[in-house]
Amino acid sequence: MMEAVSNIGWAVIFAVVGGLVGIVLMMIAAVMIPKLLDRLTPTIDEDKEMARGNRAVAEYFGRVVSACIIGMSIVIAAAILGGILAGLL
Repeated sequence: MMEAVSNIGWAVIFAVVGGLVGIVLMMIAAVMIPKLLDRLTPTIDEDKEMARGNRAVAEYFGRVVSACIIGMSIVIAAAILGGILAGLL
């Protein structure tokens, strides 16, 4: 019985640490991805185009950034799940 409680405790610790690392990674990604996109398109000033009302640029920028964030979220969730399973098994 003590081993099961210990394993659950480790699973909770792995989940919390993984969640905190995931939060930090997502914050870094939310800052770095728009900067990376600005560097990849040097001839287009996305902020100025969005301010002028160019919906195509706004939708492209939003879709690329959101796809990157969703992709990172899936990877982080898999890492947290792996930590939980490692703690329980």
